[in-house]
This record gives sequence, structure tokens and C-alpha cells, in this order.
Amino acid sequence: MTDEILTLKEVVAYLKLAEKTAYKLAASDKLPGFKVGGSWRFKCEDIDQWIEEQKNASQD
Repeated sequence: MTDEILTLKEVVAYLKLAEKTAYKLAASDKLPGFKVGGSWRFKCEDIDQWIEEQKNASQD
């Protein structure tokens, strides 16, 4: 399996965000994630794509 799955805490560290901010973004569908048994999980590939989209949006 090549798709790495990250926890909320790992995404927080990766994006250098506050945990509360990452949770709010995920809960409002602004950060691509999914819940497994009540806990947020994120595909690393989706997070990387989201970063690129944010970069492109800020250049417009």
C-alpha cells in the first residue's frame, strides 16, 4: 500500500497548525479527511493536493 494515512495530530504537525484549527477545517469540509470510528484520518496524497490548491488560490 502506497497511500499513507495520517491522524489529525500528524496532519497538525505536517501543516504546522493548531489542533483546533485542523479539526475545524476538517469538520467544515475545508480539509480533505474522513472519520473512522469517530477519529479523523487523512490521506497524505489528499493533503498534498489540498496544499497545492491553497497555493494556487492565493495566487489568483
